[in-house]
Amino acid sequence: MTVHPEADAQVRSNSCKPLARWCVLHSVKLLHPAALAILFAAPGLYAQSTWEIGGDIGYGWYRNGTIFGAGQTVEAGIRNRFAAGAVVCENLYDHFSGEIRYEYHDGHPFLSANGTAKDIQGQSHTFTYEVLFHLRPRESRLRPYFAAGAGAKDFVIAGPAPNPQPFPTVATLNRSDEWKFVASVGPGVKYRISRHLIVRGDFRDYISPFPKGQIAPAANNTARGLLQQFTPMFGISATW
Repeated sequence: MTVHPEADAQVRSNSCKPLARWCVLHSVKLLHPAALAILFAAPGLYAQSTWEIGGDIGYGWYRNGTIFGAGQTVEAGIRNRFAAGAVVCENLYDHFSGEIRYEYHDGHPFLSANGTAKDIQGQSHTFTYEVLFHLRPRESRLRPYFAAGAGAKDFVIAGPAPNPQPFPTVATLNRSDEWKFVASVGPGVKYRISRHLIVRGDFRDYISPFPKGQIAPAANNTARGLLQQFTPMFGISATW
């Protein structure tokens, strides 16, 4: 018996159709739940992140440095004054969040020794990114945390240099704006008043190098110590 090639191909094609149909149907059945799961989960992935934006007011006091000269030692640093700022926070996880913070401090650079003190009008602007480590999840009304971060601090002069200089053989106060690296650490707590309103209390230690352009040691003299701006703050934030 002779089988024509075209007829043989047709027979094979017809025999494969049920198998192919079975494979397609079972593939759809397997993929369908997975596809539905992805579609339903996708909005949840984007809904994990919540935002806060707010402001604060506080007070900054300094642990200052010292300038050592020949036969004389002078305290050098920044005056204690009020502080105010703003913060934008993204809550990504239950126990971790990140925030960008700006803090203004109205402190004047000064030199002081033996009952004589002189300053130059100035201020500082601190920009940091901090990671917050929360002890309780986002759903909690009360959330204590610890923050750590880093950024930059702009020491700005807003007035004339003193004339005469109080300790010219030790150091001088100069009209020179300076950017310095700053590290920030400290605790805080948030309390949710309502769904879209949070009050918070923070304490930050802003640590930066000595601004030797503004408070300049005289030749062969040495400035020692890091500047630390201890700043308690009270703030209020909107959240969504």
